[in-house]
Amino acid sequence: MFGIISIVGEGMVSDRLVDGLRRMEYRGYDSAARCTIHDGDLVRRPAQYKLANLVAELGRRPAPGEIGIAHTRWATHGAPTKDNAHPQATDHVALVHNGIIDNFKELRDELRAAVRHFISETASEAVAHLVSRVVQGGASQEDVVKTVRLRGAFALAFAFRSLPDMLISARRGSPLVLGYGEDEMFLGSDALALAPLTQRIAYLEEGDWVVVRRDHVEIFDAKNAAGEREITASGASAASVEKGGFCHFMQEIFEQPTVVAQAVDSYLRQADNSIALPQVDFDTTKIRRVTIVTCGTYYYAGIVAKYWFEHFARVPVDIGVASGFRYREPVLDEGGIALFISQSGETADTLAALRHCKENGQSNAVVVSVPTSSMAREANLLFPTHAGPEIGVASTKVFTCQLAVLAALAARMAVKKRLMDREQEADVIAHLLEAPASLNAALDHDKDIAAMAHLIAPACDVLYLRRGPDYPLALEGAFKLKEISYIHADGYAAGEMKHGPIALNGDKVPVVVLAPSGPLFEKTVSNMEEGRARRQGGADLRRRGPRRSGRKLHRHHRDAQGAPADSAAGLCDPGAIARLPLRMRQRHRCRLTAQARQIGDG
Repeated sequence: MFGIISIVGEGMVSDRLVDGLRRMEYRGYDSAARCTIHDGDLVRRPAQYKLANLVAELGRRPAPGEIGIAHTRWATHGAPTKDNAHPQATDHVALVHNGIIDNFKELRDELRAAVRHFISETASEAVAHLVSRVVQGGASQEDVVKTVRLRGAFALAFAFRSLPDMLISARRGSPLVLGYGEDEMFLGSDALALAPLTQRIAYLEEGDWVVVRRDHVEIFDAKNAAGEREITASGASAASVEKGGFCHFMQEIFEQPTVVAQAVDSYLRQADNSIALPQVDFDTTKIRRVTIVTCGTYYYAGIVAKYWFEHFARVPVDIGVASGFRYREPVLDEGGIALFISQSGETADTLAALRHCKENGQSNAVVVSVPTSSMAREANLLFPTHAGPEIGVASTKVFTCQLAVLAALAARMAVKKRLMDREQEADVIAHLLEAPASLNAALDHDKDIAAMAHLIAPACDVLYLRRGPDYPLALEGAFKLKEISYIHADGYAAGEMKHGPIALNGDKVPVVVLAPSGPLFEKTVSNMEEGRARRQGGADLRRRGPRRSGRKLHRHHRDAQGAPADSAAGLCDPGAIARLPLRMRQRHRCRLTAQARQIGDG
């Protein structure tokens, strides 16, 4: 992930640029840099790895200036070196860049043929050289933005050596927020980065580009027509983004009971004990197909939702990964609805898929955490998660809130289609209301799970197994272990073990089995026996219920009681509680890995 902060200010901006970067550390990064304009020069200061290294560099070599751009970079094109850190700069222009430039190789080859010398391995440097060449040819900076030929999804901010009182910025497919101060203007990747600087913000729309000066801003749309964007109150907290006494940003695991309670409460009508959804302008009983599009962790929430929609609302569901969705030319049936799941509401691939569905006449809805995001503004129907900002790169509380919202949506569709009666609806509501307390109970096992993490810490490979609607949680558990602990892991449907994966089974490959009570418990135990035949022990993560399996396993964890998977309450059973010990184990596994490798805690 990447973070942009830019200031056209009153007084020196260096410290405030660093503070803005610090508020975006949660995004993850492996280099940072900032560039100011001072006495007619572009003053660039890069650093590898932690932001503390940039602070130390600025201590050795201060960088004054009243206008500046800064960036935290996660290496994609080129290693995390000082040369590759953003801002990238030539003698005439510096820029920060989020996103992807699809035609950068073409541009780089053209510029090298014109004897342009490249220092970095980044796509961004090609843009810097391209803009420099056009400016040196006599074009105005505004004309450069109008005519520069870039393909891809990006947010850009330019500082020009010859114009020490302005910045130019543009967005296409990547978010950018404009901040209004007193005789100052700001640009940031999100409202959180700008919160200490201003609460008056405007979200730039797709294709917008802006000329930013201290006392005013000029906004142009994708057709270069002048326009305005609504100024709103940010609402983002100006408090520092801290780890709250933890050694990492994953403390949000412990916020889940609170935020899930908020999410559940917002979708319930207390007066008649029913599920309440936002008003829609189409008949949900007429929906013939649901197409779920998302990516990363939220893809697994989508798989759980697929089970719920099909099992309870009896509507067929397709699910696709956002990055490849529009390229496979999916069939979008008349009478269908496309459902997009996102945290930020700005993920470029998911946003592009949403627009593809709109262009093809498909109604659409979004489950999203940021109600002011591009997806929220462009969707026909908005389902907020009420999870609040998620600071940790690895999603925890947002995933759980998404499941709560998707459960309410599936149940409401079933009620509207008369496939779920009032008693069953009340059963779902009761279990949704119990979820926060169950989450609290699961959190009480933190020390037990920390002890179990030592069993997995030495492993190079881990298998996660589960049957039925909890199978996506095996995928999510494996995903989290890879994402947080840098260890290879795979999730499988437990019934598929004998069709190949069992060849990997052995004493050096821990197997984590989610075995909740219910109709599939005995079959899951049978799959555990298959694994046990090839090993000394295993790891069993399951809810309280039959204990036969626990005697034969190396370690087992008994979690809170879940609802039977074949009941209406099964809607809110998968994920909300069973996944939580997985997250906690990954968190402790990450700490152990960090200690072993002597790396930072991210």
